[in-house]
Amino acid sequence: AFQENEIKLLTAEIEHLKNFGCLGVSPSLEGLRDENAKLKYRLNFLQKSLQEERSKTGKSMININSCLQEIFGAAIQAAYPDLENPPLVVTPSQQPKFGDYQCNSAMGITQILLKTKEQKVSPREIAEKIAENIPANECIEKVEIAGPGFINVHLRKDFVSKQLSSLLMNGVQPPAVGKRKKVVVDFSSPNIAKEMHVGHLRSTIIGESMSRLFEFAGYDVLRLNHLGDWGTQFGMLIAHLQDKFPDYLTVSPPIGDLQAFYKESKRRFDTEEEFKKRAYQCVVLLQSKNPDFIKAWNLICDVSRKEFQKIYSCLDITLIERGESFYHDMMKDIVKEFEDKGFVQVDDGRKVVFVPGFPVPLTITKSDGGYTYDTSDLAALKHRLYEEKADILIYVVDSGQSVHLQTVFAAGQMMGWYDPKVTRIAHAAFGVVLGEDKKKFKTRSGDTVRLIDLLEEGLKRAMDKLKDKERDKVVLTAEELKAAQTSVAFGCIKYADLSHNRLNDYVFSFDKMLDDRGNTAAYLLYAFTRIRAIARLANIDEQMLRKAAREEVLILDHEKEWKLGKCILRFPEILQKILEDLLLHTLCDYLYELATTFTEFYDNCYCVEKDRQSGQIVKVNMWRLLLCEATATVMAKGFDILGIKPVQRM
Repeated sequence: AFQENEIKLLTAEIEHLKNFGCLGVSPSLEGLRDENAKLKYRLNFLQKSLQEERSKTGKSMININSCLQEIFGAAIQAAYPDLENPPLVVTPSQQPKFGDYQCNSAMGITQILLKTKEQKVSPREIAEKIAENIPANECIEKVEIAGPGFINVHLRKDFVSKQLSSLLMNGVQPPAVGKRKKVVVDFSSPNIAKEMHVGHLRSTIIGESMSRLFEFAGYDVLRLNHLGDWGTQFGMLIAHLQDKFPDYLTVSPPIGDLQAFYKESKRRFDTEEEFKKRAYQCVVLLQSKNPDFIKAWNLICDVSRKEFQKIYSCLDITLIERGESFYHDMMKDIVKEFEDKGFVQVDDGRKVVFVPGFPVPLTITKSDGGYTYDTSDLAALKHRLYEEKADILIYVVDSGQSVHLQTVFAAGQMMGWYDPKVTRIAHAAFGVVLGEDKKKFKTRSGDTVRLIDLLEEGLKRAMDKLKDKERDKVVLTAEELKAAQTSVAFGCIKYADLSHNRLNDYVFSFDKMLDDRGNTAAYLLYAFTRIRAIARLANIDEQMLRKAAREEVLILDHEKEWKLGKCILRFPEILQKILEDLLLHTLCDYLYELATTFTEFYDNCYCVEKDRQSGQIVKVNMWRLLLCEATATVMAKGFDILGIKPVQRM
């Protein structure tokens, strides 16, 4: 209502200026023209804000940083209407004495004015002018100019209290993202006939978490598992299958250990010339879609799928399988398309494509006429763009593939398949997993660590930790102990990965990840169960909390209440940052900050007051219990995005 009323007043004022012929026609009316520009911008800002407010359901969490950016964007535009793309820098303040947020745009504007207009204006003077033009809004209590030109922003307590109440009544709802975009996330991607090893851990965990984040933010997400399920290696596997299980067409072969089966076939391929020739013949027959060979191929793929699914079930991973074989029939057309556009060169029988800016060409056809990874990756890229109609494509693949993927993306752009200004294609690269010796993570015998062994070891160690703390004796039932074991084991493995910047290598250490001190899943899971227990121990049930959320005003008078309230509401801006840079460790850092901020609050503010002699509850400070509930609600959603399952008792 306030915005609608101001729009009417502004529209009337602009009409009044029009009647005086002050729409920038006469140079002698410079001041009035500036005033008109300011009013028009203010009007546009208010109309946009009103439109956005109406488009929201009223349940979405507000991104306070984005709101402040809009407000300061309007203020800067009103103060300096001639500036194109002025810098807009709004960040949370690091210290309470500097307010709650800071706008640090004045210094940048000083430089722009000096370079473009040769005007020497102090940052402080610019900051004062910006502050004078801040439009009416519901979130800022006051601003102060500090130092050379920092604008310190103090939020209104009633605004923060209202947002917390909305969170408690509506749950954690994502901010509105506008048009619902299609996101394709390519992750995990193990090879058929080979076991998943520790190297697949990062892609699987990071890809799952990214998918969950985009889904929560309201995007249409397609999670793809680009399996290595096609190629010359299947020739030797099928030939070996024919020898070992000649009746495989009628009796399902009992291949128990596919890894051993692969090694046997590889040894024969390397040492038996006759077997090698037959393996090549099998590849030809498979690629020509001979039904018997397709059946053999499916049998081998099915054994692998069952093994992969054990791991995906443990880690709660959801994927749609779409391996290299899916794109095989498209590859011929891909090669023709490159040829028709004149991009193909022949090099020693191979068909290659040089992409400007990349030294190594893509090989789209081998000298024997076969296709390559380059061909299948190009086919996959085009299919995702044209058939899936992806607006955003994310490849969660190790850093070692960076040059290859960038070349493939650049080739797609060269072909006109997509415009990077319209379609976002990102390589979410990640480093390797290291052992505690800082070398590539291996077993003692030097073999690659099998992922299933790693998960089983995690379960064992989690149970040992729970038993060390005697949780099995008094605290937990057998069922609760089992739930706590899987929550801690798999939660700690995921969190240890996600809490590190994915671009860096990280050291895998069960001792560190199971430590219940510091930034670990064990600490956060324990903190979460503690927070959830506060209301339960005060005999306050969910229904009573919901009623209180509707009726109680959250008082934020104590500095620790205020600090916690603001920290809770930073959740949407944290998620927005990750949607932009795809760095999930920011969420882990935030959850750890939230947990430690809660501990400060809990140590300083009594939620439940008890009689010191009898231990009886004498007073329940309901608004503080609501802060506990809001903290737990945000933590639970953070855990869900990370793929971690908390438990009520631990």
